[in-house]
Amino acid sequence: MFGSPPPPPALLELIGDPVLTLRADLTALRANPAAREWLGSDATDGWRLLRQAAGSRLETWLRDASHAVETGRPVPPAPPLKLADGRRATLHLLRERPNWLLHVRLSAADIAEPPLREWLALSPLPQLMADAASGALLRLNTGFEQLCAAAPRHLNDLPDLLQALLGWNRGAPLPALAAQRAADGPLITEAEFVDAQGQHRWLQARLRLWRQDGRTLLLAVLEDQSLLHERDLAHQQLDALMDTAAVGLATFQPEGGWLKAHRKGTPFKNGAKAVVGSLQGISRDIVEPGSLAEFERLQRALKKGDLAEVRYAVRHPELGRRWLLTRVAPGILAGGRRTTSVVTLDVTAQAQAENALLLRAESERAVLDSVLVGIVTVGPDGIEWMNRSARRMFGCELADVLGQPMGVLAPEDDEHAFHAEPGSDVFECRLRGRDGREFWVIGNAVQTPRDDGSQQLTYALLDIDRRRHAEAQSRLAQASLARIIEGAPMAITLHEAQTLRIVKLNQAAAAMAGQTEAELLGHGPEALFGNAQGGRVANDMREALASQSVVQREYQVTSGPGTRMWDTRLLHLAGVGGDDAPELLLLVASDVTEHRAAEAARLQAAIAQRELLVREVHHRIKNNLQGVAGLLQQIAARRPEVAPVLKDAVGQVQAIAQVYGLQVGASGPLVLKRVFDAIVGSVQRAQGRVVTTTAEGGALLEDWCLPEAEAIPIALSLNELLGNALRHGNGGDGGEGGQVRCQLICDAGGVTVEIANAGRLPDGFLLQNIRSGVSGLGLVRALLPRRSAILSLEQQDDDVVCRLELLPPSVVHNPAIKPSSG
Repeated sequence: MFGSPPPPPALLELIGDPVLTLRADLTALRANPAAREWLGSDATDGWRLLRQAAGSRLETWLRDASHAVETGRPVPPAPPLKLADGRRATLHLLRERPNWLLHVRLSAADIAEPPLREWLALSPLPQLMADAASGALLRLNTGFEQLCAAAPRHLNDLPDLLQALLGWNRGAPLPALAAQRAADGPLITEAEFVDAQGQHRWLQARLRLWRQDGRTLLLAVLEDQSLLHERDLAHQQLDALMDTAAVGLATFQPEGGWLKAHRKGTPFKNGAKAVVGSLQGISRDIVEPGSLAEFERLQRALKKGDLAEVRYAVRHPELGRRWLLTRVAPGILAGGRRTTSVVTLDVTAQAQAENALLLRAESERAVLDSVLVGIVTVGPDGIEWMNRSARRMFGCELADVLGQPMGVLAPEDDEHAFHAEPGSDVFECRLRGRDGREFWVIGNAVQTPRDDGSQQLTYALLDIDRRRHAEAQSRLAQASLARIIEGAPMAITLHEAQTLRIVKLNQAAAAMAGQTEAELLGHGPEALFGNAQGGRVANDMREALASQSVVQREYQVTSGPGTRMWDTRLLHLAGVGGDDAPELLLLVASDVTEHRAAEAARLQAAIAQRELLVREVHHRIKNNLQGVAGLLQQIAARRPEVAPVLKDAVGQVQAIAQVYGLQVGASGPLVLKRVFDAIVGSVQRAQGRVVTTTAEGGALLEDWCLPEAEAIPIALSLNELLGNALRHGNGGDGGEGGQVRCQLICDAGGVTVEIANAGRLPDGFLLQNIRSGVSGLGLVRALLPRRSAILSLEQQDDDVVCRLELLPPSVVHNPAIKPSSG
């Protein structure tokens, strides 16, 4: 057939293989019965869908084959096409001027291909196939059934988290899944899911929509990523453990030697000059001579695979002498292969700690020598040591009393504590210094065993005269503080921590409550702040008692005909008066009524001034933009060659000016209905045409608003879409175009703007092929937010319908309207 001239059209009807007659642009013109049976009754649409599904491979071959026929070169082989029913199609292209003939040879499907249920049963991964239109589950394997508590029949029967993982939302596939093309990879989703057995799993889903014979199927393969997450967590924990403990970790195999050292393991740390941390970084020449025998035992354990723990010393060139502890632990891997784990730990700190113990006694003696308490140690032979405070207390040096009994420091009294048997009780006694001064001390004696088996007494003595002097000063300070509190202009009260009753207050607190001190003592916080505020104040007091920090609150207290604002601070006083003193709560309140009123007035003035400035700025911007639009119109009148371009620019500037004009006198986001009406009016005035508008949604028309950041981009987009409809619409008389209809639809989910005009879209028109630009659909695509605005353009009978769907956050609810309960 292809070696001779093309057959006449009547003969094509008798050919059993599909034959298409293509135009010069390779779109379908006619089809024989076999082609219509293959592509459907509308062969033209079927050929278009086939080209879209085959993608760039078919388009490249059609372009190269037509060029080869025109130039007389050999036609490249057609790419093999596997159809949805399993058959394969082989294409041949012939020239029939001015058209083309495309012959298609169909081969039968591979009958040896196993059925889908066998593949599902064979796969250990959870898999399913569902109807994307209805959500009915068509196929699922055992792995997927184990995720569910009961056998599901519909996607809506699955848990919400599993539906989201499968790309199913509110009875339809996710927009990202529905927008997939044949050449795109699968959509991947991840989520943590609790299966029917209560196990937490981290699942990853690979999703794809498969379209065949007008039916769309949802294919999903799930993979459990829990083990990978646990492995990564184990690696992180191991890294943290190695870094914290400064441990070197390595693996040794007898047949393969060292396999891998831990990437962070090193017993030596010295910044950027850290040496190799695994055992293979420790050579014999840095081992101390006294540790060579132990090091040799370690080498033999490594070669034989024996369990060993060796401690040895090395001389590091930078860190000096270090002690290392290496543990060799043999084991067998899951595959039966022998391996040995080697852990090296720097134990130099332990050796240093042993040396530190020798210095601890002297260090403790130095500390005791510096404390203010007098300490005297007495052995079997008498006084052995006195600290500096004791020597100053008794007015002598250690040499004066060394080896003498403790009674030499006490008066001649047989019942004195220094003469009696020592006990654990605290005693208070009078002492006499070597200089003759007598004074009172409080102290105790502790008896401890010594290394030689004898007992040692340690006396700790505190000069009470100094404490009494300090107590007198404390009482004086407390009296001064009480006078200050009583005369302070702030209300101050003390409350019991358990009952919150008032135990003490000053005159300012009594004046705040309008009662006397006697009437308030013993009562709760409601006596100060009234019954209405009493419960709230009590809760705040308990919070302060539990938090151990200052709690600040403000309360309104009715005082006569007016209301006063009190700034109150609550503080828990725990153990202020000693360990046996009851816990108290301190309340300090200041009258800030005038201060708060002044602040509120300043704030309102600042807000009013800001709103005035914003309105003025918006008004000036609108006037300037309108002035710019007027200049552009004058230039267009003088320069007719650039008038169309300037006309578009004037419309865009007028759209921006309309937004700024609406913002004059308005606060918060702009009502979308007002922006819509303003843009429609601006376009009608600029084009000299009438646009028929309708609005649906009732109260929602005043509810949906545009945020400030989205107002100008969406206004420009509406201006371009309306202008585009007016420019490209055509009427039946060939005049200035047919009627343009614009409809605003508001519902609970968002806002839809629908623009319809008489006309036809070009063949093969795809909105996604329109590149971003400075006018028309290119400007609209560049301005609209990608995630919350959906633009579509389609042919409906004799009309071109453009739909712009705006979803939150591109549109928001009006904050001035109280949301309905429904």
